[in-house]
Amino acid sequence: MKKYQGFPEGKARLTGLPEQFFRDLLPIIDDLAELKVTLYTFWRLNRMEGAFRYLRREDFLSDQEFLVGLDPAARDPVQVLDAALRRCVARGTLLEATLALEGREEGFYFINTARGRAAVEAISRGEWRPSGDARKPVELLPEPPNLYRLYEENIGPLTPLIAEYLRDAEESYPAAWIEDAVRIAVENNARRWSYVAAILERWQEGGRDERKDRRDSEKDRRRYVEGELSDFVEH
Repeated sequence: MKKYQGFPEGKARLTGLPEQFFRDLLPIIDDLAELKVTLYTFWRLNRMEGAFRYLRREDFLSDQEFLVGLDPAARDPVQVLDAALRRCVARGTLLEATLALEGREEGFYFINTARGRAAVEAISRGEWRPSGDARKPVELLPEPPNLYRLYEENIGPLTPLIAEYLRDAEESYPAAWIEDAVRIAVENNARRWSYVAAILERWQEGGRDERKDRRDSEKDRRRYVEGELSDFVEH
């Protein structure tokens, strides 16, 4: 038996575990490797930042000391790891999402929390993209802005009549259009829904050239302030 020398003096970084782990989960785990993988996952994810946290199979494989320690007597520690991961998923401790990256399928493991479940559901809907970071290659797409919050933060108080207009707009226009129309209204000091709605109607009727909007924003500003929408602008 390899003896541990004890924890050092001074402050130490702690890893939190939910009470349900000790009360509900620990009593039913009947495999040592499964327990080790479970605890290791909590520890690794606790050291990460952000709400979208996961581990890949290679994250476990890259820690050779942990891998060997899963079962020091095993001839193939990789098989022990794979079996333990399957047990964690089957028990419901971990959630697995499988994605095809660079021509091969790869598993992404989340703890079965509300955030973990939401992340796996988002991935299943295709709401993810490559991040460009080899250490964390997948990220979720940004959530679309809440239209009611967007209005209150940029235009004004939300009244029952305005809420009805917003519900109609959500059904009629892409979320990105509404967000951009609100931005244009704010930039032009036209903080009123009638102005935002006029922009959206114009885009729907005449089409929207997003590249042209980005390339010539000053011309757009004059068009909205001095042209057909000028009645809605406060000078």
